[in-house]
Amino acid sequence: MILASPPFWIHPAAAVAVLAYGSAAVMGARINEVNTRRLLGLAWVAHALALLGLLAGPVRFGFAPALSVTAWLVVTAYLVERQIFPQLKTRWAMGSLGACAVVLAAFFPGTLLHERASAWLPLHWALGLSAYGMFGAAVVHAWMMTRSERKIRMGQDVDNGLPLLTLEKFTFRFVTAGFMLLTATLVAGVFFGESLYGQGRGQWRWDHKTIFAVLSWLTFAVLLIGRSQWGWRGRRAVRVLYIGSGLLLLSYAGSRFVLEVLLGRAG
Repeated sequence: MILASPPFWIHPAAAVAVLAYGSAAVMGARINEVNTRRLLGLAWVAHALALLGLLAGPVRFGFAPALSVTAWLVVTAYLVERQIFPQLKTRWAMGSLGACAVVLAAFFPGTLLHERASAWLPLHWALGLSAYGMFGAAVVHAWMMTRSERKIRMGQDVDNGLPLLTLEKFTFRFVTAGFMLLTATLVAGVFFGESLYGQGRGQWRWDHKTIFAVLSWLTFAVLLIGRSQWGWRGRRAVRVLYIGSGLLLLSYAGSRFVLEVLLGRAG
């Protein structure tokens, strides 16, 4: 049997995305804001085309495409924020993140989707990856917030472009949105289970992916409760956010990395 080849545009689009992201990261300080914005916009479009190529024809997915979608969503959030706060300065971080994600997905495109997978699987993926993206954006904002606090304590100029309170507000908005999406993802897993992947009837299975996802959900729930009831902020809140994000990263992306790369298995 001859398998359909991936769309012809996927590799050129990935190359354009890497070049544009890399140029925005390396040359961002030497070119004006308009050209930097154009480079990131070009990279964002090319990145989207490269991801679309994974879903056209024989659908492939795995840990690297999941991370690539996450990076694309983080860049999307950044570009939207730049329209509201033009002074926001994370071009190097966004360009580096996007370029690394595209390269990783090019080398590890994932495995072919099971032919009997449920029609609800794309929705399940969309919810889960959207949660990844929201928490990824929260981590970026928390990193900027931590860096700003450190510079303030050392008496240095803060160059993020946003006040600390604004960064904190956006961090927890992304955490709240991610928590809601993660909750919806887990609920879908409870109701549909393995039927999503066409490997059996719906059932709840305590595998590594599920355990890490539930642990991350509990961690984020504690973070939001701590923020609401005890006013958690600063280093304590950031540490809990990093722990929850790390657990979430291990749930799907980490499990798939072990299967695809370390064990060389498709399932």
